[in-house]
Amino acid sequence: MYRWRKLNEEERVATLAWRRQMKRPPHSPPHLDSGQRHYLITAACYEHRPHIGHTVERMNAFAAAWLDALQEHSIGIAASVVLPNHYHALVCTSEVNMLLKRLGRLHGRCSFEWNGQENTRGRQVWCNAVETVMKSTDHFHATVNYIHHNPVKHGYVEKWTDWPWSSASDFLSETNRDEAERLWKTYPIDRYGSGWDDPGM
Repeated sequence: MYRWRKLNEEERVATLAWRRQMKRPPHSPPHLDSGQRHYLITAACYEHRPHIGHTVERMNAFAAAWLDALQEHSIGIAASVVLPNHYHALVCTSEVNMLLKRLGRLHGRCSFEWNGQENTRGRQVWCNAVETVMKSTDHFHATVNYIHHNPVKHGYVEKWTDWPWSSASDFLSETNRDEAERLWKTYPIDRYGSGWDDPGM
């Protein structure tokens, strides 16, 4: 299983250089009544195997292609994270079905490429991407916290801003630390989803 703190210095430098090269501000404020909808988009590798994290280079290449795919059919990306075996993104879009189809094509291309690299033709690599619509501002902010805390939850890093395949550092620089701490305390992830997905909310 891939872990950031196990990278050597050269791998860390290359990964952080990739991150700077992306120059994609991920944060966008919630506009729940603007005519577009915010969705949590999630997909996992089949049986949660770490296919994405097979190498640092694969993580970098996938994260770049994934962000491109998200941006094609999104108005904004509020939060994002790629881990070795799954990903999450909170996006604003009026084209969620087109976005899911675009991600399906990305999954197919990656499956073919990775299975060729590992001589495992026919292996299932992905489960389908799924969407969850945001029902409230509470749901939105808790989802941002959940996404940014995901690498800590899974034990890859100790600090949520240390994971390079995440929008956490960009979010912190745009929001400022005091506001980020306020949002963390106001919308804790230990209650994530509690009551927010009830019909009519």
